[in-house]
Amino acid sequence: MNIESLPHVIEARGLRKGYKNSVALDDTTFSIEPGRIVGLIGPNGAGKTTALKAILGLIDVEGELKVLGLDPRRERDRLMNDVCFIADVAILPRWIRVREAIDYVEGVHPRFDRARCERFLANTQLKPNARVRELSKGMIVQLHLALVMAIDARVLILDEPTLGLDIIYRKEFYQRLLEDYFDEQKTIIVTTHQVEEIEHILTDVMFIRDGRIVLQASMDEVGARFVEVLVSADQVEAARALGPIGERALPFGKTVMLFDGMSPAGLAGYGETRTPGLADLFVAQMKGAYA
Repeated sequence: MNIESLPHVIEARGLRKGYKNSVALDDTTFSIEPGRIVGLIGPNGAGKTTALKAILGLIDVEGELKVLGLDPRRERDRLMNDVCFIADVAILPRWIRVREAIDYVEGVHPRFDRARCERFLANTQLKPNARVRELSKGMIVQLHLALVMAIDARVLILDEPTLGLDIIYRKEFYQRLLEDYFDEQKTIIVTTHQVEEIEHILTDVMFIRDGRIVLQASMDEVGARFVEVLVSADQVEAARALGPIGERALPFGKTVMLFDGMSPAGLAGYGETRTPGLADLFVAQMKGAYA
């Protein structure tokens, strides 16, 4: 299989996964090209983790699914040579030492580069003989990242990777990911509730709601498609008549309205225009999802 020639690293069509009292994936369809950093964003219970588990071959789902040209439901062993995963909780045994964790990954993964891993750890305070139970959450995440970045994988999946870390660790995590791991041959999928912190590293975004992808676009497309307008009090009713997809009030009678598919030039008469932040776009797209 020539991975580099694949037009999509992930192709999902009509995925469905139901549980006893709910549907986690409902005709979920999306595709991801190589060399992208994709944010998979949605409220709790939207289907994010189920989608990731399907990609990783951890659960069976209905529908068509290919990851690096393989079906993760039947070819998971082959797929795991090229896919890495960091979960939102520590998955390392508490008794294991740092050097033992390195030994283990070196022994089970054919594409692990021990020297590279040790170079990453040299920039941290992690000691080879330290046990996982002695490490802070931030240090455990650093160990996870070093182990994963030393594997020459094609797809890296991050499920809330910085959950519970302070802002310094979070910023350092994503900076090292960009500087030391990502290149045009790799693809990263990340889920997080801290949308503002990953916005600057994303090339693409997917919003998922009730098991369906409600928005999939590159960040360039988002900037071209959506416009925010800072509307003064005397223009609110006229601007509202244009059908914004969301609005929020500001002090001093100002209102911010979000429009989809309208040109900034056509909206300039109602107030100052700007590209919306991803968090504000997410809130507008998820209107009613938290009810």
